[in-house]
Amino acid sequence: MRVGYVALIGRPNVGKSTLLNQLLGQKLAITSHKPQTTRHRILGIKTTDEGQILYVDTPGIHQRGAKAMNRYLNRTAKTSLMDVDVLLFVVQALQWTEEDAAVLEAVRRSGVPAIAVVNKVDTVKQREQLLPYLAELAERHHFAAIVPLSARDGTNCGPLEAEVLKLLPEGELVYPEDQLSDRSGRFFAAELIREQLTRRYHNELPYALTVQIERFEETDGLYRIGAVIWVERDSQKGIIVGKGGESLKAAATAARQAMEAFFDCRVHLDLWVKVKDSWSTDEASLNDLGYHE
Repeated sequence: MRVGYVALIGRPNVGKSTLLNQLLGQKLAITSHKPQTTRHRILGIKTTDEGQILYVDTPGIHQRGAKAMNRYLNRTAKTSLMDVDVLLFVVQALQWTEEDAAVLEAVRRSGVPAIAVVNKVDTVKQREQLLPYLAELAERHHFAAIVPLSARDGTNCGPLEAEVLKLLPEGELVYPEDQLSDRSGRFFAAELIREQLTRRYHNELPYALTVQIERFEETDGLYRIGAVIWVERDSQKGIIVGKGGESLKAAATAARQAMEAFFDCRVHLDLWVKVKDSWSTDEASLNDLGYHE
């Protein structure tokens, strides 16, 4: 059995969370087209006949923004480089930015074996354009392998997993075979609510909101969940609630349906919107709202 930890690392919006979901064969991490959707380290457990791969999804390492939230996201991602067996350095096909270079420097400093994952190859119309890009990538670092793939449709994800298993040490299973993550149901409930809000208000306030679960009870096959949506200003609260509360009702319905699919049971969901001034810029407020490594 091959067993070990594998961190997915890269700048924002290169498709790390989509890749995690594809590798697991099940949705675990929330996704959106907005950078910095992933805010927490998420462990996804994949157990096969060959071994157990412990994938660690991370926030995108970025150079933009100086808020406490930005510092937290970068700390969380860089801390995930420690004590893992393999790194998946995820980049977008035909793109290379200063943030990609900064992430690669962190990979170099870690000394951990790395596989370069070139994602979104399905968006490249002329595949011959990939060849010089892959050659340049090979010159940037001594990668154990370079794997072009599409996290969206699963192309080449099987060969990536085979390369990962080659690099993992032999060992005993860390988690039971049927366990998918080390995160709680409360955590995933909050994430599924935030996913719907991020997708719905991606232009207005994706970074000014967070979700905190206040009640999570299971009775007779029904989850009763109560959550608070925190924003930073009264005007943002008005956007989420909408005229006559219709916007909030629509978001709650979408979140409830996503939870019922995820938990495979009925869900009763209550949502409230509250204001906490400048919560994303204050370290203490972040900690109170669950943002700690």
